Amino acid sequence: MRKIFLIASLICACCIQVQAQKITVASYNVRYQNSSDAEKGNAWKDRCPVVTNIIKFHGFEIFGAQEVLHPMLNDMLEQLPEYDYIGVGRDDGKTAGEYAPIFYKKERFKLLRSGHFWLSEQTDHPNKGWDASLPRICTWGEFKDKNSKLKFYFFNLHMDHIGVKARSESAKLVLKKIHEMCGNEPVILTGDFNVDQTNDSYFVFTNSGILEDSFEKTKLRYAETGTFNAFDSNLKTDSRIDHIFVSPSFDVDKYGVLTDTSRMQVNDGEMIKKGDFPKEVSLMDYVVRLPSDHYPVKVELNFDKKKAKKK
Repeated sequence: MRKIFLIASLICACCIQVQAQKITVASYNVRYQNSSDAEKGNAWKDRCPVVTNIIKFHGFEIFGAQEVLHPMLNDMLEQLPEYDYIGVGRDDGKTAGEYAPIFYKKERFKLLRSGHFWLSEQTDHPNKGWDASLPRICTWGEFKDKNSKLKFYFFNLHMDHIGVKARSESAKLVLKKIHEMCGNEPVILTGDFNVDQTNDSYFVFTNSGILEDSFEKTKLRYAETGTFNAFDSNLKTDSRIDHIFVSPSFDVDKYGVLTDTSRMQVNDGEMIKKGDFPKEVSLMDYVVRLPSDHYPVKVELNFDKKKAKKK
């Protein structure tokens, strides 16, 4: 009996260890708060609860966000009390301008160290690089998974939407930083790269031997469209400008572009009858709203120790 108990305990421990190796990661450009969007029915005050519910429902454990202004950061943290974050505003290295923050579940991960650098020739203070239209920043952290004890680096960025050279040089800079900082430790890189899978800057990462595209290496893919939607749920694109790149030592079990929507009432609550459904089925006229002009990307990763040892 004692032997059976020991065997069962070992099996249980192995299952827990396998589960502990799994990490749910995401990248989410949440769209910065502005009056123009609000006038069109896409106000942040209405979008924020939907954004944070998506994060909670889909179980993001650690994720990079983009276009987060300081008040938005506070709004998200208020609705996501189980998370902490790292990151600074790109305009002054404190709270001004957009953040590219990394949010992480406090119970799951321990932050070992963190920092940030600007995507520019001068990486240590706020400035615009090359032909960029705006200052751009990359946030990084070294984390320890409290369950599996795995240590890994997480980088999150938002590359310029105008500067072609800025995007190209930013990709090279980030790869150089990863090479210098991370050694043999596994790396996750998320962000709005403003380049899709056909662009040379994309291939800077995928041809590096250091990072791979989770979209390409996943076992299960759910991606009915690309990652940008312009607040129009009727649009479809094959372009993916939001990416999650990972070290070869990660297996990607699932990859998804999440197309969750919300509804906004457009009349006085008048009931609409459709078909011969029972009278208990009441329908009302609502308009579909998207929580951001980007769809979030979610992946489920497993760290493969055997692949890590081959490095």
